[in-house]
Amino acid sequence: MSDAARSWMQKYIAAWTTNNPEDIRALFTEEAVYATRPHDKDPWRGREQIVESWLEARDDPGNWTFDWSVLGTDGGLAFVQGFTDYLGDSPSYDNLWVIRLEPDGLASEFTEWFMERKA
Repeated sequence: MSDAARSWMQKYIAAWTTNNPEDIRALFTEEAVYATRPHDKDPWRGREQIVESWLEARDDPGNWTFDWSVLGTDGGLAFVQGFTDYLGDSPSYDNLWVIRLEPDGLASEFTEWFMERKA
């Protein structure tokens, strides 16, 4: 499972870098749910809404760096710790992601926690 999580993360970072709709679609199941915070009352539902919402909130390539590691896995769940460093005057964030991966390697659920890092 750790290998599947690392593979998925590499594809996620590629999609984050390109903002290519096909790269984003390739990450998620048709009915996936993407929560931008725990207990999100309005998560992105379904692959097409995920793509649309991702592109509306996209980060420009070259405007950020991201360091990450897989903290662990449990069945189909992967836990990823990350640090997003936005360049310029933008804040940076500590991240925790919980990803439910299906046997085909696609995510059916994605929940992120992010906390602004204070200098």
